[in-house]
Amino acid sequence: MYILNEPKIIPMHIGKRTLRFGTRSFIMGILNVTPDSFSDGGDFSALDAALAHAKEMIADGADIIDVGGESSRPGYTEVSAEEEMRRVLPIIKKLATETDVLISIDTMKASVAEAALQAGAHILNDVWGLQRDGEMAYVAAKYDAPIVVMHNQDGTEYDRPLMDEMIRFFEHTFTIADQAGLSRENLILDPGVGFGKDFEQNLETMRNLAQLREMGYPVLLGTSRKRMLGTLLDVPPKERTEGTVATTVIGIMQGMDIFRVHDVKENAQAAKVTDVIVRKTHG
Repeated sequence: MYILNEPKIIPMHIGKRTLRFGTRSFIMGILNVTPDSFSDGGDFSALDAALAHAKEMIADGADIIDVGGESSRPGYTEVSAEEEMRRVLPIIKKLATETDVLISIDTMKASVAEAALQAGAHILNDVWGLQRDGEMAYVAAKYDAPIVVMHNQDGTEYDRPLMDEMIRFFEHTFTIADQAGLSRENLILDPGVGFGKDFEQNLETMRNLAQLREMGYPVLLGTSRKRMLGTLLDVPPKERTEGTVATTVIGIMQGMDIFRVHDVKENAQAAKVTDVIVRKTHG
């Protein structure tokens, strides 16, 4: 592992804003409106509770709120697009009217993605990197929406070294985007820590994050409260804040741009300090 001192500055137009990736870290707060997410399932399924928590995360330093209506944890129960929309659209509409935060929709269904964009979301977050729902790339292209494309696969067996496989996966994603007319300037990569990887593969991914940033795209890191940290620390999900903060710092040192976290305040403060030292921001 090595520190990526001067990652390329990548401007991206999102809604009415332009984020300049590489200048500082951006914090994405997780808002699961699901009954079965691994860490906070059921905590924010009521609209008032979801809105209050989102506003708390914004006050704590979240630049983006990532709304999810279907758990993607191991062994998750798939829900219909209609049920997923019922869960996510009310809170997206509330956030769009009552705050000026950037809103992301965490979904693997193109129909949900389109409905969310129409309701006021700005960013798509696809845990299958455009490679599960064939219409996802077309929805992103239609709305000129930035999209997080995550590396994923069924199982943990790889024919090549892990990072080589990951790069090959993203190259296929780029081809899909090109065919749909989706600008590559709207792509944000995600190495998919905890998805299609065992414990050692997750650690290998964390040691080699800079390889993804060197591909010339912004990169999102999502490690918050994940099983890798539970294995290392032997603590339940809600006691993995400190472990998550450690991975955020490691990510910044390797040039990561967006950090998807449950505990916004702690990670935002750690990112601010690390940015001053590593990215040479001014606080």
